[in-house]
Amino acid sequence: MQVSLMTSLVSAVFFAITLKLLHLFHLIKWKPVGYAKKWEMEGVGTFGKWLLLIVALFVVAMLFYVVMQFVTRVPAIFTSFVIGLALAIVAEWVIFDYPAELTSFKKLSIPFIVMVIITLRFIFETASFGRRGSLFRQSK
Repeated sequence: MQVSLMTSLVSAVFFAITLKLLHLFHLIKWKPVGYAKKWEMEGVGTFGKWLLLIVALFVVAMLFYVVMQFVTRVPAIFTSFVIGLALAIVAEWVIFDYPAELTSFKKLSIPFIVMVIITLRFIFETASFGRRGSLFRQSK
């Protein structure tokens, strides 16, 4: 349980920092804490917005960790690539409300897709390793 908490926390903080850097260097065209304007949270400070984003990322990472502990037949590299690619594309389509056309793929942020895949790979490999480790402890 401690490994899942630490993995989720590290991945959430890492991904939030990555989002900030991608926005800082104009590699993504949206603000990571832009949800605050839609949810009418203008009174909340910047730290509070980022903290809420990290908490949401932590919950998502924890869910992925728990689910991926039970996926043992498919390699983590394959699942992280497929799920990460789908998740990143859907996220940017929801943020920008792109039409479902082939030209919309040219507008997607490749660095964002790569960082989603890297973060998911970290979570999935750790979950796979934790599962194998618990199986070895039970067999002794």
